[in-house]
Amino acid sequence: MKLLILTALFACACADVSHIVGAGDKDAQVLRQDSNVGVEGEYNYAYETSNGIKAEESGSLKKIDAETNAEVVQGQASWQSPEGETVQLQYVADENGYQPQGSHLPTPPPIPEAILRGLEYIRAHPPPPEKN
Repeated sequence: MKLLILTALFACACADVSHIVGAGDKDAQVLRQDSNVGVEGEYNYAYETSNGIKAEESGSLKKIDAETNAEVVQGQASWQSPEGETVQLQYVADENGYQPQGSHLPTPPPIPEAILRGLEYIRAHPPPPEKN
């Protein structure tokens, strides 16, 4: 079993994946790169590459209560899709979780009309209180 896992890892490491990377991506250069880390839990970074990838992020420590701290992060990134469209992503990550926004992200379908009517009926006609 160990030999099988080792062989699979070796095969993955030796695999030629150069055909996956686009022609402009393998020769991309870093045009700008900034980073700053503070001693109180704050940081920020930004970079931009010659193939159109851009990203910025900043974070800081937030006191939730007397015993709990949380890192609060805000950022954005953009890149070109294989179809040539610019993809933009904005996000916040805090004590409420990761919250991305972008037009490329899937959205839930609308709630069907029959379910909306049923929910409205339940709201308008609450069940009677239970008797002990």
